[in-house]
Amino acid sequence: MTTDYHYDDPYVPQPDRLGFGGTVARWLRRLVAGVVLVGVLLVGGTAVRVWQVARIDDHTPSDAIVVLGAAQYDGVPSSVFEARLEQASALFSSGVAPLIVTVGGKQVGDNYTEAASGRNYLMDQGVPGEDIVAVEEGSDTLRSIEAVAAELATRGLTDITLVSDPWHSLRTRTMARDAGLDAWTSPTRQGPAVFTRESQIHGIARETAALLWYQLTHYSADFQYTASQ
Repeated sequence: MTTDYHYDDPYVPQPDRLGFGGTVARWLRRLVAGVVLVGVLLVGGTAVRVWQVARIDDHTPSDAIVVLGAAQYDGVPSSVFEARLEQASALFSSGVAPLIVTVGGKQVGDNYTEAASGRNYLMDQGVPGEDIVAVEEGSDTLRSIEAVAAELATRGLTDITLVSDPWHSLRTRTMARDAGLDAWTSPTRQGPAVFTRESQIHGIARETAALLWYQLTHYSADFQYTASQ
């Protein structure tokens, strides 16, 4: 009887069919996919936070109500600015704070600063002039917040209620806290910033980009509203 013996072929390692260049390309694709995923999560998470904080309407008593400036036309607040001032007036009337601070400089050729036109508007609404401080400087959100922080420091005040558009709330609050203020938000619920679904989506997108830019560079990135507003 003959016995057949079967011997397995010795294992011979197979060369990487991709080669070095293929391996590098594969890892690069994974790296790019990872970076894109992180970017999507970062932008998406920031947009959600902008939306969440926009819904906060905090009436906790504070030292001062701070109204962020917006466009004004020869002393007359734009509809965006007017909506903010109306909210500040309502907060003052309900006793949230004994002081209102308006802030904002002026464009070249303007006769009034945003802060001064805001103060005049509030006085016309019945807010006593001695209860309003106009900080007449600030060409963007960050400079306005820094100017307010400096003014309040001279008065020994730190707790503030910020009034702006809903989508602007998270960025202004972040900047104010970075400036050493204990800041909370009570945004307006009227005006062009909240009129339509389109304006709301645009506001969230704009403020998401602006907040990420600030967190990356600590510079302000503000976008002008149209003149019709």
